Amino acid sequence: MNTQSSAHILAGSPLSESDHVGKATILVVDDTPDNLSLMHSLLKDDYQVKIANSGEKALKIALSDTPPALILLDIMMPDMDGYEVCRRLKLDPKTRNIPVIFLTAKTEAEDEKKGLELGAVDYITRPISPPIFMARVKNHLSLQEKNIELAHAKFVAEKANLAKSSFLLSMSHELRSPLNAILGFAQLMEIDTPPPTPLQKESVTQILQAGWHLLQLIDEILDLTKIESGHVPMSKEPVSLAEVLHECQSMIGAQAQQRGIKLTLPQFDAPYFVSADRTRLKQVLINLLSNAIKYNRKDGTIKLQCSNSSLGRTRISIKDSGTGLSAEQLPNLFQPFNRLGQEAGVEPGTGIGLVMAKRLVELMGGIIGVESTVGVGSVFWFELTAVAEPHLAIAEVEAGTLPHLLAPRGKRQHTLLYVEDNPSNMKLVEQIIARHPDISLLTAETGNSGVEIARTSVPDVILMDINLPDIDGFEALKILRADPATAPIPVIAFSANAMPREIERGLQAGFFRYITKPIKVDEFMRALDEAFDHAHHGINEVT
Repeated sequence: MNTQSSAHILAGSPLSESDHVGKATILVVDDTPDNLSLMHSLLKDDYQVKIANSGEKALKIALSDTPPALILLDIMMPDMDGYEVCRRLKLDPKTRNIPVIFLTAKTEAEDEKKGLELGAVDYITRPISPPIFMARVKNHLSLQEKNIELAHAKFVAEKANLAKSSFLLSMSHELRSPLNAILGFAQLMEIDTPPPTPLQKESVTQILQAGWHLLQLIDEILDLTKIESGHVPMSKEPVSLAEVLHECQSMIGAQAQQRGIKLTLPQFDAPYFVSADRTRLKQVLINLLSNAIKYNRKDGTIKLQCSNSSLGRTRISIKDSGTGLSAEQLPNLFQPFNRLGQEAGVEPGTGIGLVMAKRLVELMGGIIGVESTVGVGSVFWFELTAVAEPHLAIAEVEAGTLPHLLAPRGKRQHTLLYVEDNPSNMKLVEQIIARHPDISLLTAETGNSGVEIARTSVPDVILMDINLPDIDGFEALKILRADPATAPIPVIAFSANAMPREIERGLQAGFFRYITKPIKVDEFMRALDEAFDHAHHGINEVT
């Protein structure tokens, strides 16, 4: 990339084929003809030289379709001094990245300081030494070219990252839809009447375990994309390590017990509180503990410790008795999709869990590391800012402020309209609802037909897919809300778009709930119960 085309990229001007060849252009701005003549004679052999004898002419050339790669600017000019020219160049997005060198007879330190503060890259005083002057010009043009290459590389990387995120979001939707049918029907088989035989039950259990694991892998990849972009909502607060570790033990204890792993948690003599997002802290701990179980030896041990570290931090360390890692493996440990020789092993996983743990710890303002010895085991540790135990005031709770409990459906008849174009998903919901004789199901395969059925039948609740063949679920919701007859009906979004920003968008648009596919049948029915309860109690606000 030559420096002239580089200037075009930074200035935001279009590039023509001829711009990619030839010499870099330097604009010399001076109202003294002798100075212009001298600069022209020095530069003409190596560069294309443009001249301007006023600030106005200089700005006009800089804003043209062929801006210069470098500007040599005098300070003392009658209509507009060089300082003002430089200030205007740096204010305009089209010219702010063109490097400016002040070339002047003003030798005071304050003048040089002012020029550099305005954004000039150099300040050269007359009389000049031609060899030194030419070397400085060459260096600044070379630096400008490197800056452009870096800017272009960053642009390409950001574009590729955006394409990756879009692809993963699309793949998530495509994978979640068939998973919804697999997991949904498997759950129905598990609770069917008559119940499955022991052999059938074992097969169903295997289907469910594999399906939920596949869903977890999909979610992990999407989560990594979100974390790497920095778009992770963080709600940092004082978090009790004793409470979080107890919750993690409940979640991970069975896994350790199945493998004969002895898990030892610290006995807290004093309270340990850290500044963290509680959900994300649990995610980090579960990830590290799961790895310590997976890659441990049979009948091994895991010891978790908490201690006060330097700089007001608390260190949480997880020591295992596994095979350990070599010094050559450690530098690659926190790289995405790198499982460090475990690819051929029996342990499932994507190899991104540690990457996510590292990113999350850093987003919470902490640091993470590992120490390992081959044949002995590993110690994974991370540090978070230690905080004091919060003192919460206990407020009296009046009876009227207690959470509203769901009224049982009892014998009251309910009507549900399901708008869905996927036959498998439609059949799954039909079979779920068939087990509830107090619910009548209406169906529609397009957004427009769903709106029409809602207007004529006025169901109690509407279950709405987002990606429909004609209008999407958001547009259908908008139409329903605009019609007084259908505006009060609670509408539940039912979608494979599981990214947090999509869920937030759905709730902000006015959906009563946002359920992601694949569904868990009990959670699905709980959401329907809430919606029916909402509808029959005449609550007008959307929660």
